[in-house]
Order: sequence, then C-alpha cells, then structure tokens
Amino acid sequence: MKAVRMTAVNQPLINQDLPIPSIGDNEVLVRIRAAGICHSDSHYRAGKSAVYPLPMTLGHEISGEVESTGILVKTVKKGDRVCIHYLLSCGQCIYCNRGYEQFCTTGSMLGHYSNGGYAEFIVVPERNVIILPKEISFEQGAILMCSSATSFHALRKSRLIPGETVAVFGVGGLGISAIQIAFAFGALDVFAIDIHPEKLKLAESFGAIPINAAKKDPVTEIFGISKGKGVDVALELIGLPTTMQQAVHSLAIMGRAVIAGISDKPFEVNTYREVLGKEAEIIGSNDHLLHELPILIELVRRGKIDLSKVVNRTVNLDADIINTVLSELEKYSSTIRTVIIP
Repeated sequence: MKAVRMTAVNQPLINQDLPIPSIGDNEVLVRIRAAGICHSDSHYRAGKSAVYPLPMTLGHEISGEVESTGILVKTVKKGDRVCIHYLLSCGQCIYCNRGYEQFCTTGSMLGHYSNGGYAEFIVVPERNVIILPKEISFEQGAILMCSSATSFHALRKSRLIPGETVAVFGVGGLGISAIQIAFAFGALDVFAIDIHPEKLKLAESFGAIPINAAKKDPVTEIFGISKGKGVDVALELIGLPTTMQQAVHSLAIMGRAVIAGISDKPFEVNTYREVLGKEAEIIGSNDHLLHELPILIELVRRGKIDLSKVVNRTVNLDADIINTVLSELEKYSSTIRTVIIP
C-alpha cells in the first residue's frame, strides 16, 4: 500500500510503499476513504510535539470501510462505513476505568505514536471503530474524529450551561465546529475571533458575532458588545501566547478559559486581577473521549452540526501535496480543512 510518512523532524514527509498490515483476532482492517490534515500534524512535523518511533505514518482523522475483521470481532463487518477513534488504550488501567483514556498508562495515538491515516489501509482494535451513518460523508466523518471531537470535549470541560456566552479564538476546523456545538449546548451568544475575513464570514453564517483581530482588539470588542460583562467561556484553539492571554482577559466574573490550542511557548497571566479577583478558571483540554463520539456523530446526523462547509479542499495521497498543506497550516493560512482522499 501507499503511505506518506514522517522520517525526521523539520523534514518533508515522503512517499513510501508498505505491506498492507495484518490483523489480530480483535482487530479490524479499514480501507481508508478520507484522512484529515490537522494543524497538529504541522506541529508534529516541526517537532513541537515529539513523534516516535520514526519513520511514522501521520494522520489521526480517519474514516473508511471495513476491509476485513479478526475472528473475534462482532460489532462490525466487511463493507461497514466507519470512523476511527485515534486514541489506542488498554481499557483496564485506572485512567481508562475512569473514562479518561487519553491518559492510559500504556496508551498510544494514531499518527503520533502509532501509524496513522496518511495511507490506503490501517489496522485498529475493534473498540476504536465507530459506525459512520450514511448521512455523513467520509470527509466529514474523518474531521469529526479530531476537530469536532476536540471542540466537543473542550466545551464539556468548560461546563457551559444554557444562557451563557462564549468566545471562540480561532475559527478554523475546530472553531467552526465549536461555534455550532456551543449553540447546541445552549449558548446565548458566541463571539468568533480570527484574522481571516472568509473564516469570519463563515462563522457569522452559523450565528456567531465576528471580530476581526487584525483590525480591532478582541478583548475590547467583547467587553464593549457585552456591555462590560465579558464572556462566561473562552475557548482558545490557536495555540499562541497572545490568544491565550486574550482568552483569559475576555472572561466575565466566574468565567472559564479552556486552552486547547497546542503551543510550546508559555503565556503570562495576572493571577490576582485575571484569576483570583474574578474567581476565574484556566482549564486545559486534551484530546477527547471515546464515549463522547456517538453523541457527536448523532448531532451531525440530525443536522445540529453542519460540516458541509468545513472541508473546503480534498487532495490526493501524495507527499508533495501534503507537505504544502502542512506548510500553509504552519503559517496559519486561511484554509479551513483539507482532507486526503487515498
């Protein structure tokens, strides 16, 4: 099979031919139909988050069709449409038993520590495949597995309740999902902060209040529009010290800032004025959970979340093309989401 692989930090991905992986008794071989190119993948290539062992097939947003199953697999069969939960976990350790499999003591992540979806086939445990309803395309099913799921988990971590207000910093693939999920959770107003007019226009079409941070200070705008209150929840999806600070600065009394953007740089906060004085919270959000995915998929199936405008480009499984997309993401380009069609 063809695969696109990372062989070294800060080096272009390369095309390689690999054997189609064999399956164990409890495993499923999936023919990949779509694989999202996530901003995290650009961080991996750049070494902001270590990938090992190398070489590694990147790609953690994956959907496809079941090609074959191990003899003990009961939940799926050949030909089923599926999407893949990218966290490989034991299901038995203290963290898995508490429902926090992202901290599994022996866990791994597809496309990060185990070969991922920039390929024609992948093998995963049965528990990691989730039926993809016919109403949802493979492209949308792939990005559901990270961009939408990450936003869903982050908003659950925020403890958002109906009638509260939300600010979303970064209106890419995660942000467009976050806006719609926030409204589904009962948010009264959602502010969308970005520097790309086309992203802000899309955010506005979903009911968000757009703020162009290239033209206006977003914190000043949020406090002005909210008549001095600020927002109850600020969701940071970019991973820049500036936007992390802005998320904290925009909070209302008792507000919660959820940091989900990946960064290798710290940010400063005035602990008294911005945290203690308001009894505000800064919350880290890491990945998402298997039990959250069926709810998210059902919201998309019922039309509560519309991903039809999120995937704005599809590309072939080719290293040169994928490297170009990753370089665009490193520069925070205007692309919402690019999906590979093997």
